[in-house]
Amino acid sequence: MIKESDLQLSDAKESIIVPAGDYLLKKVHKGSTIRITDLEGNQAADTIFYNADNTAEHYSAMDTIREQGNIYLSAGTTLLSNFSKPLLKIVADTCGRHDTLGGACATESNTVRYDLEKRCMHACRDSWMLAIAENESMGLSKRDITHNINFFMNVPVTAEGGLTFEDGISAPGKYVELEAQMDVLVLVSNCPQLNNPCNGYNPTPVEISIW
Repeated sequence: MIKESDLQLSDAKESIIVPAGDYLLKKVHKGSTIRITDLEGNQAADTIFYNADNTAEHYSAMDTIREQGNIYLSAGTTLLSNFSKPLLKIVADTCGRHDTLGGACATESNTVRYDLEKRCMHACRDSWMLAIAENESMGLSKRDITHNINFFMNVPVTAEGGLTFEDGISAPGKYVELEAQMDVLVLVSNCPQLNNPCNGYNPTPVEISIW
């Protein structure tokens, strides 16, 4: 569902440009709003959310899909944790829908999907592992890499129940906005994938803004 935001970027507490292949790991307080903007179009921002006070509680694709009765995420979706508690709510969205089934690229999936020679190309799981290693004070470990959302990514489900990775439905300046329902850790990998045509083989920056 398309829903515009009433917030003005000039009023944001901060805005951070995250280059393709880089990560953002940040605490966002309850009641704050976070906006992820697809600056150049058809980029994917692979994102995991955690309860900032108990990282064993994290975003759950299964609980979220079950409770909303829809496999896609958009304005009005409440993102539930594995404790069935609200983590965040999508309050504005100009893209229309976001994927939470396709998972994140990894060295293993690069090998399976593309070629053995692609195995060591940078991937979202590498970005998450780097974020964890460089931010030990956040209390995350490899065991905490879990369900993620692929903001702006187009992953239709076929009639046979399979997943396909198609050209993006986003465009330059499209955004998704979420309101934190508790203090959360936001872990974003701005996807560096060079082998998938959905981004035109050209990963681009995203902007993270917080009110």
